Amino acid sequence: MNPEYQPLVEAARAALPLAQARYSGFRVAAALLCDDGTIVTGINVECSSYGGTICAERSALVRALSQGKSGFRAIAIVTETEGPTMPCGICRQLLHDYAPGATVIAAGSNATAIATLRELLPHAFTL
Repeated sequence: MNPEYQPLVEAARAALPLAQARYSGFRVAAALLCDDGTIVTGINVECSSYGGTICAERSALVRALSQGKSGFRAIAIVTETEGPTMPCGICRQLLHDYAPGATVIAAGSNATAIATLRELLPHAFTL
């Protein structure tokens, strides 16, 4: 893994205990690397009306956008699973809309996978 991404994975791991997974128990945290070097974290927040649940990736992106950030290089997603968990379809599309060139680093407890967003969403919807 590129050494530049290690602090990103560590920031996501540090945020993981804050995840609000009261229904599924599946905690997820994300850390977004902005073009200016800032790291913005997010967590999943579950809702009893499941459609209202917010994924960690979207949480981090919306938080960054709310802080005036506009360029993004990479996002790390951390879970407690052994293997990596890549973003869901909604997160892939939203990331494509705001960070189409981003690298995605998915880290489980025993394995990490790295892909570009274009690899994960090769035929993304665009306007």
